[in-house]
Amino acid sequence: MIALIQRVSKASLTADGVFRGRIDQGLVALACAERDDSEKDADALAERVLNYRVFSDENGKMNLSLRDIKGQIMAVSQFTLAADTNSGNRPSFTPAAEPKLGEKLYERFVKKLEAEGFSPVTGVFGAHMAVELVNDGPATFWLRYPKKR
Repeated sequence: MIALIQRVSKASLTADGVFRGRIDQGLVALACAERDDSEKDADALAERVLNYRVFSDENGKMNLSLRDIKGQIMAVSQFTLAADTNSGNRPSFTPAAEPKLGEKLYERFVKKLEAEGFSPVTGVFGAHMAVELVNDGPATFWLRYPKKR
């Protein structure tokens, strides 16, 4: 699975024109399942997102995680993260999980965040979504589990 995380000072989300929620300081996690991913991968990626140290400590160093700062999280499904862009002028989405598996693993990712004590603002799988955010830094990181070559 892949997560593109952005450290934000605030963010809001609508899905098919319906307001879904907003967060203040925290992370926006765009999540994507690939063809061979499993529930174990979704759980591990959620743990990695929660523990990834991208927030500044008292010395201005990125040493604090979302858990440490007790921040908020927004989780949005985004299958385009799996795009193969190595050739041509149009992305191929063959590496992305089929929609049924993609939705199952996205939901598992969200459930793991909830099981860890977070209340994520979530999108709607397959919907047209609009994310508005203020990227703090800017700080954006691409995470993948398991690590693939």
